[in-house]
Amino acid sequence: MRQSKLFFRTQKEYPKDETSLNARFLIRANFIDKLMAGVYSLLPLGLRVAEKIKKIIREEMNKLPSEELFMPALHPREIWEKTGRWQSMAEVMYQFKDHSRRDLGLGPTHEEIITAIAKKIIFSYKDLPLAVYQIQTKFRDEPRARSGLLRGREFTMKDLYSFHSDQNSLDEYYERAQKAYTAVFKRCGLKTWITEASGGYFSKYSHEFMVELPNGEDEIFLCRLCGFSRNQEIAKFKKDELCPKCRKGVLEKVKAIEVGNIFRLGTRFSEPVGLFYKDQKGKSQPVIMGCYGLGIERTMATIVEVHNDERGIVWPQAVAPFDVHLLLIGESKKTLRAFSEKVYQGLAKASLEVLYDDREGVSAGEKFTDADLIGIPWRLVVSEKTLLNRKVELKKRNEKKTELLTFEQIIKKILPAGRQEKA
Repeated sequence: MRQSKLFFRTQKEYPKDETSLNARFLIRANFIDKLMAGVYSLLPLGLRVAEKIKKIIREEMNKLPSEELFMPALHPREIWEKTGRWQSMAEVMYQFKDHSRRDLGLGPTHEEIITAIAKKIIFSYKDLPLAVYQIQTKFRDEPRARSGLLRGREFTMKDLYSFHSDQNSLDEYYERAQKAYTAVFKRCGLKTWITEASGGYFSKYSHEFMVELPNGEDEIFLCRLCGFSRNQEIAKFKKDELCPKCRKGVLEKVKAIEVGNIFRLGTRFSEPVGLFYKDQKGKSQPVIMGCYGLGIERTMATIVEVHNDERGIVWPQAVAPFDVHLLLIGESKKTLRAFSEKVYQGLAKASLEVLYDDREGVSAGEKFTDADLIGIPWRLVVSEKTLLNRKVELKKRNEKKTELLTFEQIIKKILPAGRQEKA
């Protein structure tokens, strides 16, 4: 992608009305644009990151296994009345009447909808277990939308729903889902702690995936020795006490950000909606369910909160908008531009995603500042100095060292072995 053609312009200063680090970096670097509190547009760079996160999610969810579908965001009141949540979720659910005076709502979640769909699919124990997921826009009337993309009113969520004939089947899938979530976050560059949280009227515990961060909005008790973690809202102990699980480690109280959560729903939705199956004896039984949520923008924001320095974002390779940022520095002489173009085409041929800063009339200082702010993992510089040696300057975003290398050396250094063979 040529930067001169990109729908893009960085801001000189950080937005004054944003206090969260993720929003300050993402807005200034032109990844997102704020429309109003809790509502943001994903600009081309931000959308590329979101799509990388979605790709990782899809790969891990499909392995579970589960199948992808897509459900509507506009819901009739009647289906929510069956579970009693039209009233209980009124504070966060956008509810209104259409032109025919019918009560409608924008979906903050989709348990009611997927359960109604499953009624048309599941009839026998032979149809179970079953799992489906979607990546879809959610709407929640947050009373205090804050922290940039961490707490929005309109956002994208991956929600997975599983259906089972018994508790053992649910528990087995639940454990696999825990591992899949851990894998998703690890691939996105995030270390998560699986944290016990309130299960509400669903079960004793649900589990939250927490990323430790000094400015996190949650607090958890954590044992680093065995990995035990519990949300402070349900904790009955204090910091510096012995871990209740391993009885060896000492509990720390740390701040964290929640990036995902999973619940054993039991029959909370299947019974009121009427989702039953015939067991092996022909007896009607309620389907047992689980749900598993993961925020796309929230994950993106958390990555930025974790991976940054004083100059800008430092994207992990797997979710970076591009693999390489190629900068053309100096006067645009024909020989220099021709050499830079050759490097650009060569990188693309090697299956690398390249953002090529070919902008004219922009100083070297401004290009370097923008490159650091955007945070693409690898920076390549072509200049009069490098042209003399028929080489390119290579620098990793999170390192100070620069190297002057041939194109072939660069490919070997930054391209994974498998992709080198294909190139």
